[in-house]
Amino acid sequence: MHRSYDDDAPLSPDTDTTATAAAEVVPGGPLGLSADGRAAILRDGDRFTALRTAGPRAVEESYTRRWGVWHRDLDLPSEEPLQDPEIRAWAAQRLEQGHLVRHHARPATSEGQEPASAGRRRVVVTGLGAITPLGVGVGELWQGLLDGRHGIRELDGPEFAGLPVRTGALVPVDLTELVPRQRARRMNRSAQLALVSALEAWQDGGLDPSGTRESGLDPERVGVSVGTIIGGAPVLVEGDRLLREKGPRSVPPLTTPMTVPSQAASQVSLGLHITGEARTVTSACASGTEAIGQAIDRIRYGHVDVALAGGTEAVVTPALMAAFASMRALSTLGVASGTTPSRPFAKDRDGFVNGEGAGFLLLEAEEHARARGARVYCEAAGWGLSADAHHVAAPDPSGAGIDRAVRRAVRDAGARLVDVVHVNAHATATVDGDLAEAVALAGVFGAGRVPVTALKGHLGHLQGAAGGVEAVAAVLTLRHGLIPPTIGCVESADGLGVDLVTGSPRALPLSGDLVLSNSFGFGGHNAVLALRRGSLGVSVG
Repeated sequence: MHRSYDDDAPLSPDTDTTATAAAEVVPGGPLGLSADGRAAILRDGDRFTALRTAGPRAVEESYTRRWGVWHRDLDLPSEEPLQDPEIRAWAAQRLEQGHLVRHHARPATSEGQEPASAGRRRVVVTGLGAITPLGVGVGELWQGLLDGRHGIRELDGPEFAGLPVRTGALVPVDLTELVPRQRARRMNRSAQLALVSALEAWQDGGLDPSGTRESGLDPERVGVSVGTIIGGAPVLVEGDRLLREKGPRSVPPLTTPMTVPSQAASQVSLGLHITGEARTVTSACASGTEAIGQAIDRIRYGHVDVALAGGTEAVVTPALMAAFASMRALSTLGVASGTTPSRPFAKDRDGFVNGEGAGFLLLEAEEHARARGARVYCEAAGWGLSADAHHVAAPDPSGAGIDRAVRRAVRDAGARLVDVVHVNAHATATVDGDLAEAVALAGVFGAGRVPVTALKGHLGHLQGAAGGVEAVAAVLTLRHGLIPPTIGCVESADGLGVDLVTGSPRALPLSGDLVLSNSFGFGGHNAVLALRRGSLGVSVG
């Protein structure tokens, strides 16, 4: 492809043209040439600079090689990059124009050497667990996503009769088949889902289901971090009903411990004898992602070596369904339409479908995982938070808060925007929420540059569990190199500016290594998780 480089801006009228530097050959090879004039090997991390001097002023142009191409700005991926022959042609032209041109070769580093700016431990993912409306286990989740199936159905129980919306996404199994009945009676449903998912992640990481000591771990160096919104609030609602109908003696004695949102974290801690810490994060629908982010930091800075982190939620109850319907937040399309009623980014989207489930990652310090010979899925590279400060329920339509969270996650991962190859969107299928996210993604990455998928057509909106389950899917996307399709979006809404993956899975692009998982919640809570594939310990420039 022929490309012209006659884009050099003319000197401004007040520029002293008599001081313009003559073409100069400097050490390092201005055209990327070796000492004998042959083309030098160009590597990611190399830079080309062209300096035009004029009096006391100097204007420098700079290109950096990343993923085999040359970018003027690593955080402006919407600008078309240059190929190796094109950068040499650019350098030659700048020399002819009298600029000082230099090829800055990337400093050689030993394999596995930490970047000088790191100063913290690297965190990796070694286990995955999930229980969702698509079934029990990570295998059911992943295959259902690839197949384009959904787990949404009509709620036909008598307790839902008379509700304006009776569509939900329930886990298709009796949890007493997975949790011992005696123990299940002491746990709210959200805690039961968390325990099932966390145990799967624990065992997937090669650890003994009996607990920390049996796995050869120090219990004090292991933590739990769980995101949830309401926890056992349905237990409290039921207790209030019993109190009104039958009096105070009818309220069960375990109502209080079963009500608190922290019961999920405590039950996982009890089940595996984890004594390092058991934290609970409540930040609306960003809870699961923020819980994972907090666990990353606890490992990074040496507080624990291992953590089970994710989200759980069980909110498909009559009172909450009625509340969401009153807000006009729920989809009214129903499942009889032949496709999922949850339609992220679709022109005919009209709200989310309430769902339940849990998703967990087993996180470890890299050296800890390698010392025990654990399989590593990917790096849990970073995360970002922001707040909209806009409205109690509606998103900021400008997408400014989402923009900040995305950029902070990429920066926290020690990466640049050009490294991002995929975004797992929050996209709940609400009219305003999807549009705000699309505006933000197009603003950050450029329209249609990064492939995007949204999973709530398959799963419904799992509330505080959404970030945990979608993080599991993002890890699997890196692992298998496949992006699951968005279902329910037959026709995209106008003006979205995102490259939405629909119809069938798509191969993950190779020119980058970072996948983002987005979660946003009522009140303006924004959380983004950054996951990295590839050779750990090797910087890309």
